[in-house]
Amino acid sequence: MPRSRLPVPAPAPGRVEDPTAVRLATEADVAGMCAMLARAFDDDPVACYLVPSAWRRGPALRAFFRLQLINDHHLAFGGVFTTDDHAGTATWAPPGKPRMTGVRALLGVLPLAPYYAGPALPRALRFLAQLEAAHPREPHWYLATLGTEPALQGRGIGSDLLAPVLARCDADGMRAYLESSKEANIAFYRRHGFEVTAELRTEGGPTLWQMWREPTPPS
Repeated sequence: MPRSRLPVPAPAPGRVEDPTAVRLATEADVAGMCAMLARAFDDDPVACYLVPSAWRRGPALRAFFRLQLINDHHLAFGGVFTTDDHAGTATWAPPGKPRMTGVRALLGVLPLAPYYAGPALPRALRFLAQLEAAHPREPHWYLATLGTEPALQGRGIGSDLLAPVLARCDADGMRAYLESSKEANIAFYRRHGFEVTAELRTEGGPTLWQMWREPTPPS
């Protein structure tokens, strides 16, 4: 566990009693965020590829997002934003956050093994290795996950969740990076300054679009 948090942007302003105001997440939010993200990603091409079984997918996704938040220390590094009603969550890795690679990464995903049947676990490990190999090495904020409650999509929640870190990127002159697992989402990210740099074609699986954002200089 890291001993200190990296500097993070302040949450977007909002009334304390406003359940839709974007704020930094805490450990008390983990269960609600994981349940919402599992619903949001149930039809995601990557989730369907890695966990073809519909009845396994929900529990597997909840377990995965908990590992991402807790075991991979995204929450501890202060890069996770949500709302009081958990209508959405953005999980960022700040520049300088250590990445789980090699044996450490393998051990990190072993708790997910019960959710994978037959060849699914080796397939998932190959996919994660390919994703890691393609990850940019330049300093950047990495958007690991952005999800909103399916019934509330299209209401601007995702944009609100992105705003604090993108404002910090512009203020600091820092780049940002993500992988989009849905081609339909590319236009949304482009509106926030991201551009496609490459298509990542996985072995027998879905295509991911690598997207990079240069900071917007102050006007």
